[in-house]
Amino acid sequence: MSQRLLHEFQAGTKPNGLAWDSKRKHLLVADVSDEKARLLDSSNGHVLSTRKLEGRPRWCAYDAVGDRFLINIREPATVGMLKADTLEQTASIPVKTPGPHGLAIDEMGHAYVACDGKELVVLDLTGRSEQRGIPIAGAPDVVWYNTKRQVVYCAAGDPGVIEVIDIRSNKIVERLETEAGAHTFAFDQLKQRMFTLLPKSCSAGVYEEAS
Repeated sequence: MSQRLLHEFQAGTKPNGLAWDSKRKHLLVADVSDEKARLLDSSNGHVLSTRKLEGRPRWCAYDAVGDRFLINIREPATVGMLKADTLEQTASIPVKTPGPHGLAIDEMGHAYVACDGKELVVLDLTGRSEQRGIPIAGAPDVVWYNTKRQVVYCAAGDPGVIEVIDIRSNKIVERLETEAGAHTFAFDQLKQRMFTLLPKSCSAGVYEEAS
């Protein structure tokens, strides 16, 4: 793998959230400067559609089952639903806990919204309503859903942990100590490995789920 730069596309002045539509090969880019979502054609970088959002966007995700994008809005605390092909907004789900940030979707029609108010909120996407909230250690950032184990990983830079939340019992079943300021990570579904950036030690931590 050469890891060379293939394309560079213009997508607003301060892009934040990204979501990939694997069906159409389109990329959603949420920009915090003008509070807009832009839909890009990955083959040429053309902006196919633009949508003004309700407020400042944070994480976003593509829901393959519903063929739509979900975008967390910090204030008013909501999760917006946009059609994947046109970006037409079809719904806005209120979130009671302040500051929706991290976002993950499972295959059963649920969205997991990690909020600044120290709670992981579970949304029913079919009924477009909030189901429950699960207390977490601190103001969160990135979340990932593990399809195989049905757990959600939720990172908080303060106090520097990644919590493992069992969505069947709604309980934290494990807490990984990372380091202060560590809030960005990625999860490999195939290899069942987690990679987290550790800014204070200028390193990366690698964790693997036991078989």
